[in-house]
Amino acid sequence: MVGTSEFKKGLKLLVENEPYVIIDFQHVKPGKGNQFTRTKLKHLITGSNLERTIKSGEKFPEPDVAYQTMNFLYHDETGFNFMDQSSFEQFSLSDAVLGDAVNYLIENMEVNVCIYNGRAVGVELPNSVVLKVVQTDPGHKGNTVTNTYKPAKLQTGYSVQVPLHISEGDMLKIDTRTGEYVGRVNE
Repeated sequence: MVGTSEFKKGLKLLVENEPYVIIDFQHVKPGKGNQFTRTKLKHLITGSNLERTIKSGEKFPEPDVAYQTMNFLYHDETGFNFMDQSSFEQFSLSDAVLGDAVNYLIENMEVNVCIYNGRAVGVELPNSVVLKVVQTDPGHKGNTVTNTYKPAKLQTGYSVQVPLHISEGDMLKIDTRTGEYVGRVNE
């Protein structure tokens, strides 16, 4: 059982016997009355969102989920294709199931696939990934200290705000939890 004080993003819960993952939460301590937690939940199977206010101290069971390490192979019209390295079994997940993870998946990337009742319901990525810049405005030498940013399109099609000194072909470290630029990586 998980109490509201243990909530964190990515935590999986059973709410009314349905599996959900916490997308966002906020503990609220009003001046008058009891504490409560506002949560945004995403259904693991359908992908539908639920906003719920939970009383402080309320407890929820955790769903029986398993994680399996797999490799991302490629993306086609059926979805995003993964392969289990031990059995070489392949399967496909849709954009809706993967959510924001589609912005960071590159070929041969190792991810943990979340399985609930024998069905893949999502992936857990590493905290950061290294992606190549494929399109951005030309870099300006010397602009390494200012807080001015420009958009850069990465190899996965994801756009991120980067400092002015970043140019096409640079390898960038991106935080998969926030989607933000962390730093440039030297090859």
